[in-house]
Amino acid sequence: MSKAKVGIIVFPGSNCDHDAYYAFKDILKADTKFLWHKEGSIGDRNIIILPGGFSYGDYLRCGAIARFSNIMNDIVNFANKGGVVMGICNGFQILCELGLLPGALLKNKNLQFICKTVTLTVENNKSIFTSNCRIKEKINIPIAHGEGCYYCEEDTLTDLISNNQILFRYGDNPNGSIYDIAGIQNLKRNVLGMMPHPERVSDAMLGNTDGLKILSSLVESFE
Repeated sequence: MSKAKVGIIVFPGSNCDHDAYYAFKDILKADTKFLWHKEGSIGDRNIIILPGGFSYGDYLRCGAIARFSNIMNDIVNFANKGGVVMGICNGFQILCELGLLPGALLKNKNLQFICKTVTLTVENNKSIFTSNCRIKEKINIPIAHGEGCYYCEEDTLTDLISNNQILFRYGDNPNGSIYDIAGIQNLKRNVLGMMPHPERVSDAMLGNTDGLKILSSLVESFE
C-alpha cells in the first residue's frame, strides 16, 4: 500500500483543486486532503500539489500574490529539505515565482487563451514523476492557459538540458515556450512544474488516462 499523503493547496481562485483531489483520492486511492492557503503548516503531508486555476484572480502576474500565502513558507522549507512538490499550470507559475523552479511563464505567443489537448514527449523517465512512462513516449494531455509560454535565459536553458531537468516537451508548441518546454523538475528532482493538466485525463470514462502515468508514478514512488 502506498504511503503517499497528498496535500492539495487551495487558493482563492483555484479551480482544478477538486480535479486533482478526485484523481489522487478516488482513482489512485491515496490519502488526500485539501489544505487552505492560510494554514501555517502542511502537517503530515509528504506530497504537495499546487493545482491549476487563477489564484487571486491572476492579478499582477500569475502566481505573484499566491507566493505570499501563509502556507508557502512551510512549502518552501519542505521542498528545500527534499519534500515532493508538484505544480500544475497556475501551480507551475507559483513555483517559478517562489524561485523553486527557474524561469518564468509569459503570455502565450498568440496572446490568446488556449484550451485544447496537446501531445507531449517524455524526455526523461528517470524521475519520480515519470517512472511509469517510456522515454520519448507520446502522451496526450490537455492545456488551458493564457500565460504558459515558458521562458528562461540561455545559460539556464543549457543547464536544464545538460542536467536532464526537462521532463516534457510539446510536440506542436502551442504557446511559444522556449525549446518546446512543457514541464521541468528542479536540480534535486523533487519539484515538478508543468503547464498541461494530467489530472484532467485520469479517468477512463473520459477516454484518456495518459495523465495517470504521471500521477501514479508520483504516488507509487512512496510504496
